[in-house]
Amino acid sequence: MEIKKYLPGFALKFFFQGHQRSVTAKRNIAGSIISKGASILISLVLLPITIDYVNPTQYGIWITISSIVGWFVFFDIGLTQGLRNKFAEAKAKGEDDLACIYISTSYAIIGLIFLSILIVFLCIIPFLNWSKITNSPQELNFEITGLAIIVFTYFCLNFVFRIITTILTADQKSAWASYINSLGQLLVLAVILVLKMFTKGSLINLGLALCGSPFFVLLLFNFIFFNSTYKKYKPRLSYVRFKYFKSLFNLGLIFFIIQIAGIIQFQTASIIIAQYFNTLEVTSFNIVYKYFGALNMVFVIFLTPFWSASTEAYLKKDFDWIKNGIKKYNYLNIVLFLIGLIMLVFSNFIFDLWIGKGKINIDFNFSLWGFAYFVVTMFGGKYCSFLNGISALRIQFISSLISPFIFIATALLLIKYLNMGAYALFIASIIANFNAIVLAPLQYHMIIIKKKKGIWLR
Repeated sequence: MEIKKYLPGFALKFFFQGHQRSVTAKRNIAGSIISKGASILISLVLLPITIDYVNPTQYGIWITISSIVGWFVFFDIGLTQGLRNKFAEAKAKGEDDLACIYISTSYAIIGLIFLSILIVFLCIIPFLNWSKITNSPQELNFEITGLAIIVFTYFCLNFVFRIITTILTADQKSAWASYINSLGQLLVLAVILVLKMFTKGSLINLGLALCGSPFFVLLLFNFIFFNSTYKKYKPRLSYVRFKYFKSLFNLGLIFFIIQIAGIIQFQTASIIIAQYFNTLEVTSFNIVYKYFGALNMVFVIFLTPFWSASTEAYLKKDFDWIKNGIKKYNYLNIVLFLIGLIMLVFSNFIFDLWIGKGKINIDFNFSLWGFAYFVVTMFGGKYCSFLNGISALRIQFISSLISPFIFIATALLLIKYLNMGAYALFIASIIANFNAIVLAPLQYHMIIIKKKKGIWLR
């Protein structure tokens, strides 16, 4: 490759020498560091600008509406995750027609599902009292209704066209998926800045900026990739085979159920806070989530290639490579924990600097438990990624049936009976995440260290 001539010796060795699985992973990590690093910076800049364009209460309304609409991710029924594994398998075997069939069928099925949902809810949305749903002033009901229509339309269309990012991830090009997201955020920032200069704060304008900009970028990259790199896999009506739905669905359903637990924990949090406190507290929760979530974003950059790479490694019985990978992720966990501690100590100072002094007062308990939540999330993430890669999903599946109930029950107990603040949602999330904290590490140990099978491998 021509680029080799411009790299120093250590970089040449790092990116072009060693096991091909590791080399591919390192290149993806490097690309993701650039794109997601930019994404973090954009997100940090975008949040205060967005809040300043409207106000903290209106921004809380946007978060609440987004959380409510986010529930409809359930209708994906795990098809994109099923596509991820099926496409990777077909491509690895050189079965290009089969890969195209899986892609075309996925676009068709998901398109039909979300088009139907969109039509139904566009008829229902205008008749709902959105100010009451979001616990907001009645005079904002018309504007909030308009925002709900924009967000819901974007969500349905986005779910269809983001299949391209699933294909890129399955093809071990996760860095490209990150580039698409980063460019979408960059366009959002540009549009918000223009709106701030020429218009007054408006929930409708905010919704159009935050939804329309990333969708435009996603649509653009669908066109680019399916007319270049993935031209032979381009979705075609003639390649739609509904009989392959079962193949996509069987594996996807398990991922779907597992995803529900995470969605309930995140999406329900904003709704519970809005109902038991106010939308200003939703904004505080979101700020803390984004602040410490930056740690998890860094971790995910390094972790994303591990899923597909561990699949190959396990099939080839390269257990030493897997153990070495987990060991390195443990070291990374320690580094990020120490960085998180520094972030925690200076959190109030950084919030004032970031959002603006006096605009929002965030309880330190929010920061403490937000930090704790992301620490345990990162700890369990590497084990869950490995188990997902080898499709050892039975224990995780059973846990996901229980965890949403534990989360909601714990949250309500802490808020209603122990009189805790909105930070109780972080505590409830930690308790409900028992699979990642306890069961997933145990399952990894039994499979890789003890070489056990049975329930551990199902």
